[in-house]
Amino acid sequence: MTKKSNMLWQTLVTLRGNPRACVWTEPLWGLSMALVLPYLSVFMLALGVHDAQIGLIASAGMVSQVVFGLAGGIITDRLGRRWTTALFDVIAWVIPCIIWAFAQNFWFFLAAALVNGALQVTSNSWDCLMVEDAPRSQLTRIYSLVRVAADCSALFAPIAAVLVANFGLEPAVRLLFINAAVVMTAKVIWLYRWSRETRQGEIRMAQTRDESIWRLLAGYRGAVRLLLRSRGSILALVLAALVAAVTLVNSTFWQVVISQRLHVPDELLPFFPMLRSLLSIVLLFTVIPRLSHGRDLKAAALWGFGIYLAGQLVLVMIPAAQGEADLQTYALLGVCLVLDSFGAAMVFMLSESLVALHVDEAERSRVMAVQRTVIMLAAAPFGWISGWLSGMDRTWPFWLTAALLLIGLVLSAARWVPHHEEAAPIEEPTV
Repeated sequence: MTKKSNMLWQTLVTLRGNPRACVWTEPLWGLSMALVLPYLSVFMLALGVHDAQIGLIASAGMVSQVVFGLAGGIITDRLGRRWTTALFDVIAWVIPCIIWAFAQNFWFFLAAALVNGALQVTSNSWDCLMVEDAPRSQLTRIYSLVRVAADCSALFAPIAAVLVANFGLEPAVRLLFINAAVVMTAKVIWLYRWSRETRQGEIRMAQTRDESIWRLLAGYRGAVRLLLRSRGSILALVLAALVAAVTLVNSTFWQVVISQRLHVPDELLPFFPMLRSLLSIVLLFTVIPRLSHGRDLKAAALWGFGIYLAGQLVLVMIPAAQGEADLQTYALLGVCLVLDSFGAAMVFMLSESLVALHVDEAERSRVMAVQRTVIMLAAAPFGWISGWLSGMDRTWPFWLTAALLLIGLVLSAARWVPHHEEAAPIEEPTV
């Protein structure tokens, strides 16, 4: 194994403090939300929610994320990174899981989506908790490890498949949501116990302790000015918005298209995210580190957007199944998974890393809150748009994602702004 491909292993072993707490508790996502989220859209269809309503719920959730995202910087500075993460993980995940578990119609799913929007607060605070005390030279690898930890959830997908096969879709999904609420509660407790408030978090808590909410909101003007002065931050923001829109459409309608158009049986649905995740893990430890070292992130962006685009095009080209999915359908889906797993892993790591690398460290929570708000606001309409498109033809949402990825590819090629670490070699840690 080359030095570059071994960097991720070195980082995993040598992580300490908050980065270690955040990365090492992330696999619990696999025993909770990752078991059931692949079924969410199909579960809604089973309860009589149609495609356009599913898209509307996705867009409403994104609007909720916009509101929470704008408040996220203030909350994170006032309460601290550690406490904010614990509190809003409960609000954003545990409470919606309980609502989903007892959902009966469109209104239950809409309510859960609105509460789930609080995830933008904890996304902000969790990011700050993880990276503020970490060496900047390790950021891309830390985000790669986060992706690996999330992808490890694939190992538990057969549990969901067995439950669906034995109890049916609706009872199994309800049980999985109850399980998710319990496991996410355990994740919250363990992360809180194993982490500590960051140095910058303590500074911001002291600075904002006696400030009014209105004064703190006014402080966003300075964060916006900082953001607009940086061409790198603007590019990172646009690319992250494109990735967020593509992720929203895929997470909402990928399972729908293979279930309803390609006629893949319900009990097999979780195996596709499982295979995608396992492929992502392999690629993140082998190929991707060679393409995404700190001095050549432009090439990594071009590879990521280009191959992800190819995966979306393969999906829409698969012929609709007349009966149950046949061998050709599964073979083409396999090609799609290989391309998607590489592209999605690459653009996720890049979109998160670029935002963190270009941000002003002293104003990280507020600038990142503004960035996340803009990203969610830009991505929000794509839930409703893709639902409307899916109601007419279930491949059309993925023609839309292909267009978005093409825009990302062109922008990366024509408007790239190097961050300061791309100009000089980075000293890599040795074990």
